[in-house]
Amino acid sequence: MQRKFLPIEALPAWAELNTVEFHGVKISSLLDGKGSGVLATAEHTEEGAILMKIPQELVLSLENVWIYAKSDHHLREVLEATGDYARITSTSLLPVKIGSSNPFADYVQFLPAHIPLPTFWGSAEIEMVKGTSLEAAVRSKLDSLGREFDHLRDSSQSIKLCQQYWWDPETGSLSLDDWKRVDAMYRSRALDLPGTGHAMVPCIDMANHAAGKGTVARYDTDTNGGGVLVLRPGQSTTAGDEVTITYGDDKGACEMLFSYGFIEERMDSARELFLDLDIPDDDPLKQAKKAVAKSPPGVRIFHTGESTSWEGPYVWLLCVNEEDGLKFQMLQTTDGARELNVSWKGQDLVDGKKIEELLRADPLWDVYHLRAVTTLQGRVESQLHRLVSAREQMQVAAEKGRAGPTNLDIAMKLHDLEEELLMQAYEDFEHQTSSLLESHVVQEYLRCAATDDEEYDFS
Repeated sequence: MQRKFLPIEALPAWAELNTVEFHGVKISSLLDGKGSGVLATAEHTEEGAILMKIPQELVLSLENVWIYAKSDHHLREVLEATGDYARITSTSLLPVKIGSSNPFADYVQFLPAHIPLPTFWGSAEIEMVKGTSLEAAVRSKLDSLGREFDHLRDSSQSIKLCQQYWWDPETGSLSLDDWKRVDAMYRSRALDLPGTGHAMVPCIDMANHAAGKGTVARYDTDTNGGGVLVLRPGQSTTAGDEVTITYGDDKGACEMLFSYGFIEERMDSARELFLDLDIPDDDPLKQAKKAVAKSPPGVRIFHTGESTSWEGPYVWLLCVNEEDGLKFQMLQTTDGARELNVSWKGQDLVDGKKIEELLRADPLWDVYHLRAVTTLQGRVESQLHRLVSAREQMQVAAEKGRAGPTNLDIAMKLHDLEEELLMQAYEDFEHQTSSLLESHVVQEYLRCAATDDEEYDFS
């Protein structure tokens, strides 16, 4: 579907028409081809000074889309048809492509044509991040976008207006690439607006990112539910200064690249990464464990000061089995239906997340902890091998010019940062393993296992 574009210089006219207020700031093109951003046009020194005000009706939130739908039966019809997918559809595509005209449909014409997110990378560029946590994230996202697009088409092609403008071979031209663009526009520009949740806020979303002391302003919600941009404490501006916000100082390198298409030059740590985990095929409870696991099938590893730590309820399901006290059974509900029940030594587990708490209170906690640590150390080791192998392939691809220099540099930086985090995690797991092997509980457990002694009282 062909997008229309308007120059950023025309944005003030749209803003005035829709009662957007600029107080000593403007949205303008930046020097050196760095796109656009928010620039100060006056000096600001007062803490909390309001730099920009966006009316509540311009905030593109799920709530506002449903308000639009009350007076637009075309929009309402599509929202109801798409069901669970209405959140993404309603907040990004439908107000722009279907139904009555609205201010946001005009605003998106000011958004840049180029979106540098990895979901738009070519296959050679995706190969550049092989071995990093971004590889699985991008491939999973692309699969998800394909399923969402198929669902959108299947659920809306019977709607007359959608058939005409989206799906008709002659008059409709909505493609998977359009859907990818919708996702990228929303994911890279949505703000977690206090009191509203995730939403796109016109004009404020033009502000670029800067972390730490470089963050000049913050976004907030005013008493009317609109968006405001205010000066942060300790900050000041003079005319010509760029006014920046933070997209999240605590976000890891992978998340920054995945959601925004860049990694800060000053970032010297991956901060965190997510590694997928799978239950071994020889585990007789594999399918039952996967059925009750509500948490993502993996582990989040992150820096904590000079060391690393991890979290992931899924890990504990890998580390215990029926002989330890984990039990699955089918129960009949009051309405006659059947549901899978999971328990640990007689205590019900609602969704598998409570299992760590119960394991910590168990006399054999050191044993279960050791299993988790050695499992994760093995997973980290395999990821490190993938990184090293991928780096060699990356160098060959770079020499042959298979990827653009910008994306290649970003991929190299992600490799370096994640390799450093994984190396630190491996060393930490090694120390934890050594410490746990010194545990009296672990030693007695191993002795009993070696001698088939099942009578030792670990309590």
